[in-house]
Amino acid sequence: MNAPRIVEAKFVKSAQSIADSLPEDMSEVVFLGRSNVGKSSTLNSLTGRKNLAKSSATPGKTQLINFFETRYIYNEENYPVRFVDLPGFGYAKVSKSLKEVWQKNLVEFIQKRVSIRLFVHLRDARHPYAKIDQDVEKYIKEFIRPDQRYLTIFTKIDKLNQKERVKLKNDFPGCIVLSNLKKNGHDKVHFEILQTIFGVEKQGV
Repeated sequence: MNAPRIVEAKFVKSAQSIADSLPEDMSEVVFLGRSNVGKSSTLNSLTGRKNLAKSSATPGKTQLINFFETRYIYNEENYPVRFVDLPGFGYAKVSKSLKEVWQKNLVEFIQKRVSIRLFVHLRDARHPYAKIDQDVEKYIKEFIRPDQRYLTIFTKIDKLNQKERVKLKNDFPGCIVLSNLKKNGHDKVHFEILQTIFGVEKQGV
């Protein structure tokens, strides 16, 4: 099957809030998830760049909104997309005032940023029912626009046995399970991105 591939990916800018973010001149895919869910490794794996997103040894240390510009090629057509890596949520070792500022800035960004077309919520397959993830999903779905989509992706699927994987897919229909280790599920994510933003349909499936 002919699958989309990312041929260019580069870090562009970090921002603290919507006020100092990049202009809203390109459709964006926002990646969000708990601090230890593997956001950096997922971004690196999807883009095929080892060190594009820097993972921190201390969960929650990355408190900025990071912008990456990527370019897909699919059926000889170019599709520019901006990836946005949001700070991980659910960490503890952050001062209360900083946490309040982060939450305010982040809430404003995800609610008011017009260029966001797809929310990619990364969840740990070993803890699929974590309350913080359920709360975040419920919260975003309260204000999501008709031109936006919400996609659940489970990381660390390698840690589950076959029975647990089947249960996960039954409990979360429409989700994508991802293995950064074996590169499984990546094509599905790429298709979801291009379909949501550009209306691209799979060919030769």
